[in-house]
Amino acid sequence: MLISHDKQEKKKMGILDGKVALVTGASRGIGAAIAEEFAREGASVIVTARSSSEQPGKLPGTLEETAEAIHAAGGDSLSIVADLTNPEDRERIMRDSVRRFGKVDILVNNAAVTFFQPGADLALRRLQLMFDIQVQAPMHLSQLALPGMRERGEGWMLNITSSESRHPEVPPSRFNAKGTTTGYGMVKAALERMTTGFAAENLQHGITVNALRPSRLVATPGPVFHGVLQADDPEAESPDVMARAAVILCSASPHRITGEIVESEHVLEQWQPEPLD
Repeated sequence: MLISHDKQEKKKMGILDGKVALVTGASRGIGAAIAEEFAREGASVIVTARSSSEQPGKLPGTLEETAEAIHAAGGDSLSIVADLTNPEDRERIMRDSVRRFGKVDILVNNAAVTFFQPGADLALRRLQLMFDIQVQAPMHLSQLALPGMRERGEGWMLNITSSESRHPEVPPSRFNAKGTTTGYGMVKAALERMTTGFAAENLQHGITVNALRPSRLVATPGPVFHGVLQADDPEAESPDVMARAAVILCSASPHRITGEIVESEHVLEQWQPEPLD
């Protein structure tokens, strides 16, 4: 299902003016925040997820709500309801995106499904689903986006990751002793290795590839649902911090920032968006 929204009036030029961005898992949380921020910076934005007004998920947020926010920010949008575990859906996302906008300059692999269970108890079918969404889908979408990026001699890929990719200390901290993040850490570690590999392979083609972690827990619907933190946690990071960091990483030259696995607050402290040519 496709839902197209055209901007009604030209907004002032932003750092991503003229760019086309595809953001997965954009019906809520970090993905929705990134999509809206990209629109404020001038990008046309394709958003994809499973949750729509016709087929809402268990958590709040739909693609239509994100598209409305993009439209309010002055941007063009295209919403594509899709199942990222399905290779044909992934191909359809890229095909429809190019048909609508002619290209995809920026790919943000944000979609995730997570089960917080001890590794000894995590069902293999659940682990496979996590790999399908957070590793195989980003790999496939990147492969689909690369030919156009290489032909144009520029492009940006951003993979949303987590500090849980790091190896836990042994003996473990009290948190890691609970043993609920082994599977989640595995898929994020794989995503980060994919990031550095694609960065190395595509530097010569002018393509920037990075991975972005929140500096602190973000109180989006997923973590709140899993009881990781409360929605009103004063120590939580705002999704807007991730969104602003994403703009920097998705506008930088690969000779400036690429192959990095960085935290959001560090990005905002160390770098600023590059000026438009």
